[in-house]
Amino acid sequence: MSVPTFDAEQYKAGQRQQWDSVAQGWRKWWATIEKVSRNVNDRLMALAGVGAGHQVLDIATGIGEPALTAAKIVGAAGKVVATDQSDGMLQIARERAAEAELENIEFVVVDAGGLDFGEGAFDAATCRWGLMFMPDIEAALEKIHRSLKPDGRFVAAVWGPPEKVVGLSLAMGVVQKMLNLPPPPPEAPGMFKLGAPGAVEALLSGAGFGDVRTEALIVNFEFDSITDYVSFLRDIAAPIRAMLTQETPERQAEVWQAIGAAAGSYVNAGGQVSLPNETIIVYGQR
Repeated sequence: MSVPTFDAEQYKAGQRQQWDSVAQGWRKWWATIEKVSRNVNDRLMALAGVGAGHQVLDIATGIGEPALTAAKIVGAAGKVVATDQSDGMLQIARERAAEAELENIEFVVVDAGGLDFGEGAFDAATCRWGLMFMPDIEAALEKIHRSLKPDGRFVAAVWGPPEKVVGLSLAMGVVQKMLNLPPPPPEAPGMFKLGAPGAVEALLSGAGFGDVRTEALIVNFEFDSITDYVSFLRDIAAPIRAMLTQETPERQAEVWQAIGAAAGSYVNAGGQVSLPNETIIVYGQR
């Protein structure tokens, strides 16, 4: 079986469409996502050293995190610039900022490869679960590095290896097996691209960051039922939805049913689902 080639521009266009298509799903599940992700946001802020009056860049912010968390910390004297390639996701982020009465966030529609805020513009930069989807991570990291002030910090979260990210890899594995999908090109972005030991550290070091180090956190996806878990994925999982887009409605229904069945091993006596996921936090300093 031949390995498909990778077209970066086609990929970026597809990504914009895919994430726009799930924006309302992220809005629907916002409280669930942030309940399990709060410890990740807090750790990103702590390692980045975000404080009152700081200028912070948040890349691939999606519908607004950890940008909103940062905005609450930096206060009126500070500012957060939050970027994403999906205008649909940023529309939700703007709503969230307005609901929280945060006026110190600027939202910019741009992919990471197009970042250009000038040298030394920010005290800190963050990125939660976005690096692994970038088609040219090296170029993006160089631009992030340039945008930081001397001694400015960049802190990101990426997913660990598939076997340690059950809430996502379980579903991806079912889809790939049932649809007999070929493996992606080795250079292609993907959810688990940076999960291998040393992968993300090497990229930051190569981009000029110093004092590079990582730590692991566990994020537990918890749902009242398998039905809720499957509904969650159907609403927010852009990569999985994209894999199913060419299938008939009947075949899609079979796949989602199989995903629910596979999650049965993670159901407790009360019917609740709990799926552990390892996220890797990486830190680097300009």
